[in-house]
Amino acid sequence: MGKVDPTRVGSLKPKKKCCKSSTRCVRCPVVIHRMRKLDTSDMSKKELQKALKKARAA
Repeated sequence: MGKVDPTRVGSLKPKKKCCKSSTRCVRCPVVIHRMRKLDTSDMSKKELQKALKKARAA
């Protein structure tokens, strides 16, 4: 997944259009929306990485 910090994905500026690829990019509006819905304040780093992986795959 590169060097993306899962804690900052919710605050990224989304792209204009969704890529609709099988593994969505990190700046995809759908991925950012899914990460914003989660309560990331009390999640560990490992849990955040799993959540980001799930948000990108679905």
